[in-house]
Amino acid sequence: MKFVDEAFIDIAAGDGGNGCVSFRHEKYKEFGGPNGGDGGRGGHVYAVADPNLNTLVDFRYSRRHEAKRGQHGMGSDMFGAAADDITLKMPVGTLVCDAETGEVLYELMVPGEKVMIAKGGDGGFGNMRFKSAINRAPRQKTPGWPGEKKSLKLELKVLADVGLLGMPNAGKSTFIAAVSNARPKIADYPFTTLHPNLGVVRVGPEQSFVVADIPGLIEGASEGAGLGHQFLRHLQRTRLLLHVVDIAPFDEGVDPVAQAKAIVAELKKYDKALYEKPRWLVLNKLDMVPEDERAARVKEFVKRMRWKGPVFEISALTRLGCEPLVQAIFTDLRAQQQAALPEAAPDPRFADPSAAV
Repeated sequence: MKFVDEAFIDIAAGDGGNGCVSFRHEKYKEFGGPNGGDGGRGGHVYAVADPNLNTLVDFRYSRRHEAKRGQHGMGSDMFGAAADDITLKMPVGTLVCDAETGEVLYELMVPGEKVMIAKGGDGGFGNMRFKSAINRAPRQKTPGWPGEKKSLKLELKVLADVGLLGMPNAGKSTFIAAVSNARPKIADYPFTTLHPNLGVVRVGPEQSFVVADIPGLIEGASEGAGLGHQFLRHLQRTRLLLHVVDIAPFDEGVDPVAQAKAIVAELKKYDKALYEKPRWLVLNKLDMVPEDERAARVKEFVKRMRWKGPVFEISALTRLGCEPLVQAIFTDLRAQQQAALPEAAPDPRFADPSAAV
């Protein structure tokens, strides 16, 4: 399925039905009075978060979504029927924004969450609404109220706890395949990953976290080089970033430190809040470095990078060092969750089994 994380749609709720002017006509009932009913309500437009969807591709080819209008009122005190509502299924993590101003109107963050994105118009009043002691034969009625019409921009930001960041061919896809149930495309050429991949990492019984792998960045991504930074939005909801670096590039003329610094610069250009997220350095492809040179290679890299944060040495291909990294990630996420929500119910994925009674 084609991955689409942005779409523009036009929605229109149904107009309300018109009220009716009618009078009661029966034999021997000369002054039966008004009996025109109200119009029915127009259909609402809802959006619901569907956990079975992971792309907005359906909205790329179907832009117009319109609910029907309510039925008009009728005589004999009969009100018009309300129109059926329509429901648009969207992936969890979708932002519903105003297409013109960019204002975020709704966020679908919870599976099954349902919000009204366009309200149907109320039905108009029939003439029976206007009868009074001094107006026994009213001929007034009102038309139905119009339904809301909006132009919307849908933007998908995947929901993940950990995001992978790095140059093409740094080994991000190999890493996510090694530690999770995800099976992304892996090859020995750049830009193998063309869209975000999500993987669930199982740490223990009912203990897990989600990792997001996005297409690799290169220097100049903010100006559109490579795939640009259009996929960086998918890292904005993560709690932790892993900066994956190829410590043993095939091309001897490539400087891993310069590449890593270029990625950091592109991250800062894109979003300062994303740049300030907790970020760990993961030095990958350790199996390509002779064992007696590994410590010196890592020490030199960290010194030139002037890195002050956590550093992990792994080989995603052989899974060397992956398990300690996974355990450290889980411990950090659990600590973040406990610190952020001290009084709220804890996320069961980060529960401490030793604390169980």
